[in-house]
Amino acid sequence: MLTLRRLGIDTYRENVAFLSRACTAYRPEDFQALDKIEVFTGARRILATLNIVDDPAVLAPDALGLSTRAFARLGLAEGTAVEIVQASPPESLEAIRAKIRGETLEERQLDAIIGDIAAHRYSKMEIAAFLIACASFMTTAETLALTRAMARVGGRLSWDAELVVDKHCIGGVPGNRTSMIVVPIVAAHGLPIPKTSSRAITSPSGTADTMEVLANVDVGVDAMRDLVRDAKGCLVWGGHVNLSPADDILISVERPLGIDTSEQLVASIMSKKLAAGSTHLLIDIPVGPTAKIRTRAEAVRLRKLFEYIAVHVGIEIVVLLTDGSQPVGRGIGPVLEARDVMAVLRREPDAPADLRDRALQLAGHILEFDPELKGGAGFVRARQLLDDGSALAAMDRIIDGQGRAAAPSALGNRTKKVLAQRDGVVAAIDCYRLARIARLAGAPTDMGAGIDLFRKVGDPVAAGEPLYRIHAQIAADFKFACDLAETGSGYTIDDTGGGR
Repeated sequence: MLTLRRLGIDTYRENVAFLSRACTAYRPEDFQALDKIEVFTGARRILATLNIVDDPAVLAPDALGLSTRAFARLGLAEGTAVEIVQASPPESLEAIRAKIRGETLEERQLDAIIGDIAAHRYSKMEIAAFLIACASFMTTAETLALTRAMARVGGRLSWDAELVVDKHCIGGVPGNRTSMIVVPIVAAHGLPIPKTSSRAITSPSGTADTMEVLANVDVGVDAMRDLVRDAKGCLVWGGHVNLSPADDILISVERPLGIDTSEQLVASIMSKKLAAGSTHLLIDIPVGPTAKIRTRAEAVRLRKLFEYIAVHVGIEIVVLLTDGSQPVGRGIGPVLEARDVMAVLRREPDAPADLRDRALQLAGHILEFDPELKGGAGFVRARQLLDDGSALAAMDRIIDGQGRAAAPSALGNRTKKVLAQRDGVVAAIDCYRLARIARLAGAPTDMGAGIDLFRKVGDPVAAGEPLYRIHAQIAADFKFACDLAETGSGYTIDDTGGGR
């Protein structure tokens, strides 16, 4: 038996165990480093990747260390006696080998793979093999089966309502924080909209990151139900309610690999909406030369795939193709985006018009799901609820219900204005480059880091005038962001010479 120890090591989503090379209870050579082991006592057990420790100051010979996440999942107190055995490879690996050979997988095979991934029986290398094999070739039937398999694992929400609406943007455009305006508009109308949102992985901010500037987003299922009952809506972090947990594991591997196929994207989104109990869904696909989806042909193919899956899982869907040619609003990063959102909701005179208009367009389409609303009246109703303060009141109820942030987060105090190099008109803005600069500045980890935009496409600018301002808190982050901005601002200035 080994004595359980919690080691303060953050291994993100992966379970990692640590065994001393001087261990006497087991021979470490029988448990080669990076092999999977099973840690157990009684009915409690987890699978973990094993690492061997040489330093006795880190781990005693009779101890088994667990990373922070693995320790929490096992749910035992420090000092508990545990045993270990080498874990058998998951049987579903054979299905992955078949996929690598170019075979089409059946639903039962995908069920087994997703179940094993959610149970942390796969290493990152094995998950990467599955993702790459699927990226090479995946049928619509496999995409549907993958969606259903992912939705079946983890929590499932159900609501005492025939009509439960939701909205999702596939991303790729900085500052596009429309959900935080759409949700209170729809809630003010009276349609239940339990919005579970993601945190950023490679972007400067996710909806959950921006909402966290204003309120607690780590809300459990029971509290979420109460919120939707009382306020008709919420804006919470989806990871806290355990919806389609295998998807979060897949995302943690596919994003560093740069894998983001249409099939995996659709299965990811639709599995979470299915698990969340949504009956009606609006999908926003921004299309632009530096967005995630860059051509209309690609967007139309993605739209049809969403529609195919929605029909077969019983969700009514509307898919909109929107402008993804430039950032939305003026802020990129949690604090700056929250500022823009609240400016729109408060009807401030200088609120970003593009963010307001886009949010109204999306909210209007969602309101059209209401059978009591006359056809074509959705946009007018959405504008009315925003203009008369109903949406702001609904947002206040949601924020108070989730738990208002104790103190406002400050903008990063290290700043640099990025200047235009010549006179002209802004002809294009590189969404991808600005997102990279904002993330290098520290967003979203530092809520006040990011970019404050001064010019949008079509605006005139003179040489030496600021295009945007970088905000950062940490000196190293500030330097990284400024260095990238100096190699290219991300703005194309049309001075008849096509310069940047």
